[in-house]
Amino acid sequence: MTTILVTGAGGYIGGELIRSLAAEDGIRVVGVDVRAVPADKQVEGVDYETADIRDRSCRDLIVREKPRAVVHLASIVSAGGDPDFEYSVDVTGTRNILDACVEAEVAQIVVTSSGAAYGYYADNPGWISEDDPLRGNEDFAYSRHKRMVEEMLAEYRRNHPGLKQLIFRPGSVIGPAVSNQITNLFEKRFVLGVAGSDCAFVFIWDQDVVACIRKGVLEGRDGIFNLAGDGALPMREIARILGKPYLPLPAALIGGVLGLVRTLGLGKLGPEHVKFLQFRPVLSNTKLKNEFGLVPEKTTREAFDVYRAARFRSVA
Repeated sequence: MTTILVTGAGGYIGGELIRSLAAEDGIRVVGVDVRAVPADKQVEGVDYETADIRDRSCRDLIVREKPRAVVHLASIVSAGGDPDFEYSVDVTGTRNILDACVEAEVAQIVVTSSGAAYGYYADNPGWISEDDPLRGNEDFAYSRHKRMVEEMLAEYRRNHPGLKQLIFRPGSVIGPAVSNQITNLFEKRFVLGVAGSDCAFVFIWDQDVVACIRKGVLEGRDGIFNLAGDGALPMREIARILGKPYLPLPAALIGGVLGLVRTLGLGKLGPEHVKFLQFRPVLSNTKLKNEFGLVPEKTTREAFDVYRAARFRSVA
């Protein structure tokens, strides 16, 4: 039996991936999460372990299991929380996993990074490729940490070439069960935009994310690939699809409101987060299709429609 270890086993993508891998003959899956995975969400035949990726116990677990591959999905995905805690999970936790993989002589690690590693800048290319620089914003913890993790991965590629690395940089993952800070933007009475910006999103269907990771693990692949469906959706078009008013406001006004709300203790986001909407990194999936050999089943628009059909009355 070939052992595959998955961190973040209690998350939605982790659960879907584990289900897919466990159905493969000859594959034994070990699912790891900081909290015990509830019995009704466990997959038959999968070994579940409770461990914090920041702890020595998690490292010891990987060394004991000696998996052929580690799929590292555990991370903090929300913005505006405690930066020190987020750093400890995303950066320190990833280093602990990498050290464990080296110690256990793991053949392959698969890491889900983010398009946020490229940063949110006014001069971002119209379509960002994997060769474009990683400029994760210093004042935006989530983006900064993703850049730092990728810098760390580059260090390990130089110092530990025997450990294959497969890195995915997803755009906005979306699907019928996805609920996060991005989908919250679409579920208000109006769709907020930033005046003078398209605020364009590239979406990747959650099942396409699972398919990419599954293919990469089963084929033992390495490399760095953006994950995005074809095309992009500006916020104005999203508003039209949802049948909601589109409200583009000046960036300074949005930043001022966010700052006031945070000062009053009514929210976690601040002025530095306006760029998240204003300067969206629009990811090219050319390398994913031509070199990795997978064409996402759903385009950006089709992936959004799956989400819309599950959450809203059809309006488009």
